[in-house]
Amino acid sequence: MTEAVTSSHDAVKIGIVSISDRASTGVYEDKGLPALQDWLGRALHNPIQFEARLIPDEQATISATLIELVNAGCSLVLTTGGTGPALRDVTPEATLAVAHKEMPGFGEQMRQISLKFVPTAILSRQVAVIRDRSLIINLPGQPKAIAQTLEGLKDAEGATVVPGIFAAVPYCVDLIGGPYLETRDEVCKAFRPASAQRPARGA
Repeated sequence: MTEAVTSSHDAVKIGIVSISDRASTGVYEDKGLPALQDWLGRALHNPIQFEARLIPDEQATISATLIELVNAGCSLVLTTGGTGPALRDVTPEATLAVAHKEMPGFGEQMRQISLKFVPTAILSRQVAVIRDRSLIINLPGQPKAIAQTLEGLKDAEGATVVPGIFAAVPYCVDLIGGPYLETRDEVCKAFRPASAQRPARGA
């Protein structure tokens, strides 16, 4: 799906992958892809072309899908599902198998955010990696947890208490040669060093 608008912001292709045996076979409705698409649409000024995939918990299939999306030009690939300790949870292994570089800080921060809500956050095994010029991040499986880890935690006045991981995504994409991602501050304010910032532009 493509957001067909004229914009002064760089266009970006983003892969979104929901990994679930039951959702992929129609046993229940997938909620991961709509949650990802909704959050990214609210968070970014950039015109987004989504490459969406709904696949089962099969390690080879997951790895092949990630490679396909990277080769298709996705600067960012976000997965949801399959990151726990259950026998069928193999998303981290499939992601690491296609990695050129590991980015452990993303997983560490996601667990810190989730620990504010549930002690079982330590069971989550999300990883993030770079393959070629793409950043691949495993996210939690629940829509609420997806938003919390991407966006971070805010107090009653709207001030950030715990930064979300997406605050670091645009600069990481810069560093690997991707498009200049511009966030809406009210959703998630991206951080870049002053030397890496472009002059502010309208939405």
